[in-house]
Amino acid sequence: MALSREQMAQRVARELQDGFYVNLGIGIPTLVANYVPKAIEVMLQSENGLLGMGPFPTEAELDPDMINAGKQTVTAIAGASIFSSAESFAMIRGGHVDLTVLGAFEVDVDGNIASYMVPGKLIKGMGGAMDLVAGADNIIVTMTHASKHGESKLLPRCTLPLTGAACIKRVVTDLAYLEIAEGRFWLRERAPGVSVDEIVRLTAGDMVVPNVVPEMEF
Repeated sequence: MALSREQMAQRVARELQDGFYVNLGIGIPTLVANYVPKAIEVMLQSENGLLGMGPFPTEAELDPDMINAGKQTVTAIAGASIFSSAESFAMIRGGHVDLTVLGAFEVDVDGNIASYMVPGKLIKGMGGAMDLVAGADNIIVTMTHASKHGESKLLPRCTLPLTGAACIKRVVTDLAYLEIAEGRFWLRERAPGVSVDEIVRLTAGDMVVPNVVPEMEF
């Protein structure tokens, strides 16, 4: 069984470390805020000017003025700060974010990412995407392994316009957790019930498969 969006976010949340400042991109990455391990403290950053983002609000906590970069209502944890988007981008561009979690349309074996546009389709702009991939050394991409048409998103070379080059080292999909190194995808974990053969079939880029690939645990 492929992972749900929530399970993908849970798997990414296991990569958080105590004391990290973390930026969560639009889409699946925003769900990571709901699964921060209780044993650690992290500060979630939103490029529209919020540091200390908490889980999504309950009906009682809802504040329409408290939103993330994806215009979703959020909460703020104790110690949170609100400031201008200019200061927020200075934090990103200055390399002060320890981990960035992004969605993507495509990722390839060289760690290139295409995440901001599909030619011929209306877009509002790349938002903070290019700043985030340029300003962070530690980036995790989370996305579906294949398109709705069954076409791989893990490629020998991205076909869409690049957001960043040689910047992605880890990918969490609905089928697997992979690392990128030496011009290859390295299969590290698989979703519960998903076979290695299925992952191989849906990975267009060159991939290294160990003798034993453990299932993710939730």
